[in-house]
Amino acid sequence: MSTGGTGHAEADRGEQGGVRTALAGLTTRGRSFLAAGVAAAICAYVLGQSDLLRVGLLLAVLPLVCATVLYRTRYRVAGSRRLSPARVPAGSEARVHLRMDNVSRLPTGLLMLQDRVPYVLGPRPRFVLDRVEAGGRREVSYRVRSDLRGRYPLGPLQLRLSDPFGMCELTRSFSTYDTLTVIPRVEPLPPVRLSGEAKGYGDGRQRSLALAGEDDVIPRGYRYGDDLRRVHWRSTARYGELMVRREEQPQRARCTVLLDTRGLAFQGAGPDSAFEWAVSGAASVLVHMLERGFSVRLLTDTGSSVPGEGADGFAGASQESADAAGLMMDTLAVIDHSDGTGLSRAYDVLRGGNEGLLVAFFGDLDEEQAAVAAKMRQRSGGAVAFLLDSETWVREPADVAEPLDRSGERLRMLREAGWTALGVPRGASLEELWRQADRERIGVVAASGGEGPA
Repeated sequence: MSTGGTGHAEADRGEQGGVRTALAGLTTRGRSFLAAGVAAAICAYVLGQSDLLRVGLLLAVLPLVCATVLYRTRYRVAGSRRLSPARVPAGSEARVHLRMDNVSRLPTGLLMLQDRVPYVLGPRPRFVLDRVEAGGRREVSYRVRSDLRGRYPLGPLQLRLSDPFGMCELTRSFSTYDTLTVIPRVEPLPPVRLSGEAKGYGDGRQRSLALAGEDDVIPRGYRYGDDLRRVHWRSTARYGELMVRREEQPQRARCTVLLDTRGLAFQGAGPDSAFEWAVSGAASVLVHMLERGFSVRLLTDTGSSVPGEGADGFAGASQESADAAGLMMDTLAVIDHSDGTGLSRAYDVLRGGNEGLLVAFFGDLDEEQAAVAAKMRQRSGGAVAFLLDSETWVREPADVAEPLDRSGERLRMLREAGWTALGVPRGASLEELWRQADRERIGVVAASGGEGPA
């Protein structure tokens, strides 16, 4: 079994079990014929009826002959599986295409094709394939869908072989399987200009010049296509070859997305829980920032980031944005609650340098952890926090007054530390909260006498 049709596997007759395996494959019809034949033979012996004995022998021998022929028939069937797509957002459908090739010189009998899928993806698909001629091919497909993110194995594929009389069925299994990755939902975000963006590409970018003055030029050799106006004649005369001034090197803006995964910070489970909203929100921000040219990093409360990223844990600067996004989506597809109780490990990572824009998704924060989260703002170029009080997600709307008061105190602590902090009510839209964060930041800049963004 293979993905994309690049390889094949074969279903062949087994060599273990012998007659016992063949007899175990008798269907209800085959067992009934065998029992009726034995009964008729016994009655014929007792009554002395030779004609009834011939009928009994025929009924008993027929299923045995079918089982023996089916067992000894050598079917060589190759199969391939193709997922379209192999990575799908939660709540969306993927289609699985199956192809069966009869690579033997004999036609097959009736085949029942069955693929194993996890219960969460839907019912187990079954297909009945009529006689497949020698060298023939059959293609079938089915759909799978999951509201829960994760990685789900598909397969192995099973073939159930049957004789023309329906007396016996034998099952053959392929050995390999494929994996469907269900990633979090990604919500498109509007292109607002949050604090810290001035360090990225665009009109507000900062440039690191390769020369600090005429005496500090760092030239390089001339390359075909270089503008002759950039030729540095003094270096050319010194080295005896054409030298040009280096181009300005733009610095890439950085963005760190912090996801709180502490098990004690979230209540409830399922696709509509607070934790799943936070995971989906982190995925949306990561994709949005990569599309805007940022170098991004996914960080959790455990202090670990996505493995295999670029320098300093950031991805996007040295990798293609699509590859970086795929790596992070695969990580978020299987991320789960951690056993940690605090945010100190994440704080230790963040205080090591300038992280640019920081976007955090927090669960329940007590006073101590709120103070740790407030200190994360010190070295960040800008900080936006989405605070989820999970009790408001599991209780009825009429009973959430007290949790909202507690959440308001935590929001006040974060705002006093310089965060643009927003509470996340049950079922909120990240797009609206994203716009609201931009409006609040503009309001803070205006209140402080600054000038808002263009």
